[in-house]
Amino acid sequence: MKAIAKRFAADESGATAIEYGLVAAMMGIAVVTIFTAFRGKLSEAFDTMGDALKTQASNIK
Repeated sequence: MKAIAKRFAADESGATAIEYGLVAAMMGIAVVTIFTAFRGKLSEAFDTMGDALKTQASNIK
């Protein structure tokens, strides 16, 4: 019984999965925070790109 408890205490395979999950969660929070902080500038940039693409597409016809 002591050997099983010792082996269970030494097993770190679950810890790695939890660490990856925490890193992924922190990255997700960072992305949402950045997008929220730069919402106006991102919207303006995408509008500018969209207008440029529409202009170029109308020139092709």
